[in-house]
Amino acid sequence: MRKLYSNKKVILSLVAPGLLVFICAILAPICLSVYYGFTDYSGMGTPKFIGLQNYVELFHDAAFGRSLFNSFLLALGFIFIQHPIAIVVAAVLDKIGGKAESFFRCVYFIPNVISVAVIAYLWKFIYNPDFGLLNNILHAFGVKESVNFLSQQTAIYAVLVVLIWHGFGWGMLIYYTGIKNIDPVLYEAAAVDGAGWWTTFFHVTLPLMKPVIQINVTMAIISALKQMETVYLLTGGGPANSTQFAANYLYQQAFKAFRYGYGNAIGVVFIALCVAVTVILNTVFKEKEV
Repeated sequence: MRKLYSNKKVILSLVAPGLLVFICAILAPICLSVYYGFTDYSGMGTPKFIGLQNYVELFHDAAFGRSLFNSFLLALGFIFIQHPIAIVVAAVLDKIGGKAESFFRCVYFIPNVISVAVIAYLWKFIYNPDFGLLNNILHAFGVKESVNFLSQQTAIYAVLVVLIWHGFGWGMLIYYTGIKNIDPVLYEAAAVDGAGWWTTFFHVTLPLMKPVIQINVTMAIISALKQMETVYLLTGGGPANSTQFAANYLYQQAFKAFRYGYGNAIGVVFIALCVAVTVILNTVFKEKEV
């Protein structure tokens, strides 16, 4: 076996398929996006090189700035609302055990199994100002006037609620798996020392969950940047770009406005932001570990 794996031809044959997929599916599209980002390509005809014009326009584009701000709000919602609740729920599920653990684990993950299209239209009905569930609840408490939750002033908060709720199951499941991998002996030692549930959670569970938290936070921020499907189906980025996100704006510019070059410039900035976020978070968590 050692002789087999020391053979360079065997190693190349094992690595080549994955490397080929990476080059064709990831590296080549990124390189093409960088190239088209410097052109005025509309998706048809011959692209014309225009230098940094797309990036200069992007820098002054209020809608793109709004999309980044909304992504920042969503990232904060994920990190400071969704994830703290998810990790506490995961810890509670780990403690209750039995059939209740399996039942609630499935219940919390159900929204992630449902189609994004179904989720978006479900919440459209919930937010409907005429017959929506939320307005019916408000009417039951004596509020006479209906509230349009998807108006320009409140739409972004309504969308954030949907996105935070919809992604809760994934975050909880990752934290739950991380907690399950902690050595039970550590909990037994903490119990012998007289540590309560909260003391054990803050001094045993959380410190040992740092690698999982790092992965989850990184994925949350990148997910906040690339939100599209739910936003596209729920509000389409409106009204007046109040719920615009970078990925949705990229789609609108590239495939609706036929500004393929400009859309690729957005994609290049998006990739750069994702890489920067990953590097920064890796640095922050590494310093904390030291």
